[in-house]
Amino acid sequence: MGLFILKRTLTLLLTLLGTSIVVFLVLEILPGNAAQMLMGPDAAPEAVAELAEQLGLNQPAWERYVHWISGLVHLDLGNSYSYGTPVIELIAERMALTLPLALMAMAITTVVALAAGIYAASRHNKIGDVSVMGLAQLGIAIPNFWFAILLILLFSVQLKWFSAGGFPGWTEASGGSPWAAIKSLLLPALSLAVVQAAILARITRSSVLEVLREDFVRTARAKGLSQRAALYGHVLRNALVPVVTVMGLQFAELMAGTIVVENVFYLPGMGRLIFQAIANRDLMVVRNCVMLLAAMVVIVNFVVDLLYAWIDPRTKASDI
Repeated sequence: MGLFILKRTLTLLLTLLGTSIVVFLVLEILPGNAAQMLMGPDAAPEAVAELAEQLGLNQPAWERYVHWISGLVHLDLGNSYSYGTPVIELIAERMALTLPLALMAMAITTVVALAAGIYAASRHNKIGDVSVMGLAQLGIAIPNFWFAILLILLFSVQLKWFSAGGFPGWTEASGGSPWAAIKSLLLPALSLAVVQAAILARITRSSVLEVLREDFVRTARAKGLSQRAALYGHVLRNALVPVVTVMGLQFAELMAGTIVVENVFYLPGMGRLIFQAIANRDLMVVRNCVMLLAAMVVIVNFVVDLLYAWIDPRTKASDI
């Protein structure tokens, strides 16, 4: 087990290093000048050059990359060009909204998808199976932002159960409360979860059906085990391996998907921060936010690999 974790950790570190190089190079080749954007189109060239020197934009690319990586290691992400505050403070403030939103969406996705997928598989080729898969196909076809608008029209405009947007905060000091904050994130979480739940439900159904056809399941049924007992006692754990893989990728996708949904619901999260930073050409914020999202994808895949070894020990043994 120790060798398995060591190999996965080395792969994680190398992947993060390669990701940082790609992120830095992609943002380096973008046209435009951050100093010019901050000073305005009518600013004097001397003033723009002076600001660029203050921001370190006139340094060689390799030097700026080394400085950036060194800052990442020491959790010093520099200061935002447009906000004038440390980037890590901006990210921490916005992640207090985006991370709970993604977790809520992932929880809804997992509960709905596993229940629907197992239900459909246990009623293979019956009306329940056809109905669930039809709804799943419809869910896959619905764009997140369009479903978000439908939710606003129904629950905010017509029923007036939820606000159409905004975030009151988690504490009374910020003008909100935990319940008010959760309530304001429920519709965005639903709009994020609908597509992911539909995809995961189809994968869960296929995985469960595949395991149901295995010899050990037929043997268990022949010994008198009920279908329900065989399904939850023998089938489900073996069917979870591909499901866990997709769940890990979906969580990372939910984090990235907040960019659109947060703008629809006017939520001050990571999505709006990245959107505003791109508009202001605040490369310091964009670079660190993109790197954070990419690192989360890599780390989630690392955790999924560890879950593989726990769910199916054969994975660990074959890898070593």
